[in-house]
Amino acid sequence: MSQIGAPRGRTCSRSPRSRTLRSVATLTSAVLAVTVLAGCSSGDEGDGAPAAAQDNAPATRDKVADGGTLRWAVDALPTTLNTFQADADGTTTRIAGAVLPSLYTLDERGRAQRNPDYLESAQVVETEPRQVVLYKLNQQAVWSDGREIGAPDFVAQWRALSGRDTAYWTARNSGYERIEKIERGKNDLEVRVTFSKPYADWQSLFTPLYPKQVMGSPNAFNDGARTTLKATAGPFLLKTIDRKGGDVTLTRNPRWWGQPAKLDSLVLKAVPRADRTEALAAGTLDLAEIDRSTAERISLAVRDARAGRNGAQAALAHGPGSQITPSKALKSWALAHGSDEEKAEEVQAARTKNQQALATYASAQDTLAKYVVRKSLEPAYTQLSLNGESGPLADERVRRAVARAINRQELAESVLKPLGLPAQPPGSHLALAGQAAYADGSDALGGQDTKEARALLADAGWVPGGARKPAGTGTKAGSEAEKRKAEKQREKEKEKGKAEKEEGAKDAGSTEAKKKGSDSDTPSDEGLYIVGDDKPGDRRTGAIGANGPENGTNILAPAPAAADLSAALLARAEALDTGTGAAAHAAQTVARTDRGVAGAYAPRGTAAPVTAPEATQALGKDGKALSLRFVLPSGPGSESLRAVGDRIVRMLDAVGIRTEVTKVSDDSFFKDHVASGDYDLALYSWPASAFPATDARPIFAKPEPASDGSLLVEQNYSRVGTDRIDQLFDQAAGTLDEEEARDLVRQADARIWAAAGSVPLYQRPQLVAAKADLVNAGAWGLGGPRYQDIGFKKPGSSKGAERTP
Repeated sequence: MSQIGAPRGRTCSRSPRSRTLRSVATLTSAVLAVTVLAGCSSGDEGDGAPAAAQDNAPATRDKVADGGTLRWAVDALPTTLNTFQADADGTTTRIAGAVLPSLYTLDERGRAQRNPDYLESAQVVETEPRQVVLYKLNQQAVWSDGREIGAPDFVAQWRALSGRDTAYWTARNSGYERIEKIERGKNDLEVRVTFSKPYADWQSLFTPLYPKQVMGSPNAFNDGARTTLKATAGPFLLKTIDRKGGDVTLTRNPRWWGQPAKLDSLVLKAVPRADRTEALAAGTLDLAEIDRSTAERISLAVRDARAGRNGAQAALAHGPGSQITPSKALKSWALAHGSDEEKAEEVQAARTKNQQALATYASAQDTLAKYVVRKSLEPAYTQLSLNGESGPLADERVRRAVARAINRQELAESVLKPLGLPAQPPGSHLALAGQAAYADGSDALGGQDTKEARALLADAGWVPGGARKPAGTGTKAGSEAEKRKAEKQREKEKEKGKAEKEEGAKDAGSTEAKKKGSDSDTPSDEGLYIVGDDKPGDRRTGAIGANGPENGTNILAPAPAAADLSAALLARAEALDTGTGAAAHAAQTVARTDRGVAGAYAPRGTAAPVTAPEATQALGKDGKALSLRFVLPSGPGSESLRAVGDRIVRMLDAVGIRTEVTKVSDDSFFKDHVASGDYDLALYSWPASAFPATDARPIFAKPEPASDGSLLVEQNYSRVGTDRIDQLFDQAAGTLDEEEARDLVRQADARIWAAAGSVPLYQRPQLVAAKADLVNAGAWGLGGPRYQDIGFKKPGSSKGAERTP
């Protein structure tokens, strides 16, 4: 299956051989009854339909016009054209799909199907003493330079990706390392591939297939294929990459032997997601993945047009002019034409600005009415990842308690129901509804159960009141370890902000400080650090946790020092006094991170705190509160993810698990936090695969200690795994019995559920804005595009199947 890129930095592409180094940690393995894991639960099997159908306006080729240019939005121009390199992205994959051979493509159920444009047949012809697959190529299949596609190309790709030659900088090679040899068959159109050991997912290989000019040498592979392709073999050719203009242009391939492309050209335009509403309103795009707010704007424009309302009327009904009442308009006119010249000039300027805003909105709505929103579910799911490397989540009981505290159905509905999409949470880590390997294995963990979550936490020693220090320790500074940690933090701050601290010391006796005096009720920002701030010394006030600013620059998180306690106590005291306002908001947030240090007093005159019922009291163990660091992205495209995070925080709060929510920039979210293990809880997505035994193994492989004391985690960023899970993946990849392979994958999934390193929450929504006359393009769901069929509807032809917004 073609790799799915990592849009917005939160959907992770699968690179089976990439590894991340971390310190060694003790990982607990699952201890469960064998009967729980022996089979699959009675969920929906893979023979069923996908959770959501494709929505791509299908039309037969005779209804599609010949010619035209499709302007298709992508997140960015590709940094490489080689899909087997680590920095390949979604744009790389899109280009490869249009210009390179795909021996197998995916249908609407995410199943691999032989592509007759390249393969007449492909089958296992021998199993003993070795597995042999015989490929019979399409007799007309040629590269753009006129050379036949054949065994030399297969051999070059195998040698480059086998892992035997380290000069090739490959990101993934699963399956290729199992090949023993490749030979020419009876003629040039036959390729015999012999495996050293059985490989069930052999259909995943040689897609995309690169020419030997690319794979034949390390230099061509590593550097040459980053910016150009010496030969291609698809319905389109790579014409130009305009990095200044932000466009990649593909044109119809004159040597293409299959059904010719309907479009003359396909232009991939780099348009950030935050700018797509504006680009669509300007009419500079024909197809673009969009967010929910843009989809709602388009749907509103379409409804207005169907109701006979033009853009100018829409602007007055619900746009910039919707707040202008007759009385306001009359007053504005009077002031603009009044005797006060200065005031009249000011009002006239404001009226001109408003008129421009009305005109802009009206024009945009008129243009947006020419689009439709096509929607389905992406072949990817969003999960809650629980980092089991260290801390409380290293205990499997705590991970299971977190999972049992979460209402997955509620979370799925909150994201998908408003969009009119099916909201059934995924039952598998390894397949999605409709795929052959799918079965609901979540019973191995169990559903939402607050009572069971509390019982698991109690069994692990986390109990109400457990955060209180033993008698006589209330005035102590803490353990030696805490002292060392605090001292280390102080030294670090001294090195980074010495100048600012010196300046701050000079200002300590300033007039403002004297005005405030020594009032102990005034919160200090000492001991707080700003996550994601480019200026570490700038102590700007920000919100704490899930309700903080979304730009990631003003988010405060507790430092090891105990100086943040005074601010927490003050916020709580003010909240108890008034019950409203900023202090109440701060108190609710700080309560999630309160360490409950004994011996502290509220300011004089505050109301006595009300003891929370045991069900919602913060839990602790050996004088330490149970608090988990929840890292979320802060970018403009992450609102939905942050809303889900807020709901999870409340669900965990209900069982006594507190969270410290940290919002970081999108650029650093995955690289600096998820991949490096700097988190306890995180939300990110994985793409689905038609070959889970191969593609999913590195995601759930048991981390291995390295000789230098680090931890090799491959792509298992939760750092939770077991030997048995690895064995089941290996067995599934090594059997040629399809039913047996599926059963093994389902057994592996049940054990992954039981280990509770990750919890699938919902299949991601797929929203696509498309010109109303564009057909065979939109939201493909589990399938993929057939590039040569994409085009614009012939005038007067019957409409393709479109979804009414």
